[in-house]
Amino acid sequence: MTLAARLRDEKFLVIAVIVAAVAYGLEHSILEMGRGAALIAAAALVGTIVLASIRVAHHAEILAVKVGDPYGTMILTLSAVLVEVIILAIMMSGESSPTLVRDTIYSALMLDINGILGLAALLGGLKHGEQPYNDNSGKTYGVMILTAIGISMIVPEFVPDDKWHYYSGFTIIAMIALYGLFLRMQVGQHSYFFSYSYPRAERKGNAPDEHHTDEPASASIITILIGVVIIGALAEFMSAFMTEGLRDTGAPIALTAIVVAAISAAPEILTALRAALKNRMQATVNIAMGASLSTVILTVPVMEAIALYTGQPFVMAMTPVQTVMVAITLIAAAINLNDGETNAIEGMTHFILFATFLMLSALGL
Repeated sequence: MTLAARLRDEKFLVIAVIVAAVAYGLEHSILEMGRGAALIAAAALVGTIVLASIRVAHHAEILAVKVGDPYGTMILTLSAVLVEVIILAIMMSGESSPTLVRDTIYSALMLDINGILGLAALLGGLKHGEQPYNDNSGKTYGVMILTAIGISMIVPEFVPDDKWHYYSGFTIIAMIALYGLFLRMQVGQHSYFFSYSYPRAERKGNAPDEHHTDEPASASIITILIGVVIIGALAEFMSAFMTEGLRDTGAPIALTAIVVAAISAAPEILTALRAALKNRMQATVNIAMGASLSTVILTVPVMEAIALYTGQPFVMAMTPVQTVMVAITLIAAAINLNDGETNAIEGMTHFILFATFLMLSALGL
């Protein structure tokens, strides 16, 4: 492939580089223009980050097609979590709220399970009726999400302030141990938990686009790495503009967290919906539940390590409202993902929970 053709294919990343250069040159001028200009610049950067994230997810999908499930969806969710961690780390180095990490993980959980899975199961159920998947995956994801959330975001409420660093270190070890075992299960002897054997005719009709597999894997890996660097640069400018634009506006603190979660989840939403509409619910379950688990189990140790390094703890304990919403979500998921089939009613229950999350966030809860 010629350089010109490569640049045409990666026009979103090219646009992102240009926008990053413009933001670098005009950062101080925009900040001096006031709140309105800062908010407009922040919105433009959010849109640009989403475009760059879509390209990162596209190349993750290319790798996913080459290696198949469960490795494919694991690559996709890990790329999304990497984007989220980078944005969070950059924003936490500024003047962000001490609850940003907690609120972002909570928002990601609501968006992945209730938003992505709910909408996908609703639309897929309306089109195909009951959609099969491997129920072992739903059960495994559910119990691990519950354990990880409990350890990292519920128990901290009871840890004394003067002993936070001890528990923070324990949390890092616990999350790494959980993910290490999960990864061994997902790619080892229990990999069948996260895959589903579709009928031959159905599998052929719903296979991913084959032309993507012609591209060398090395090219996709390099592009993913470049995209992540570009996203990191854009996130730094976005953080500055958003902080200035929202200063003293009375906007809900959770707004920034929702934006960060939505940025990282944008490519996953498209992939999960396409899979559900093609009657490939296993991929949707792997993406939605896998992204939720990866967000908790990978973001927490990285951010806790930063807290230990800087000596500045984050507020990780969820509020009572957040705890109740997470509990309802995981109970509903345990019931809905217990029989190996999803339908429109199950999708609607999760999507209503997502709407409730948005309403509570708008109310500042």
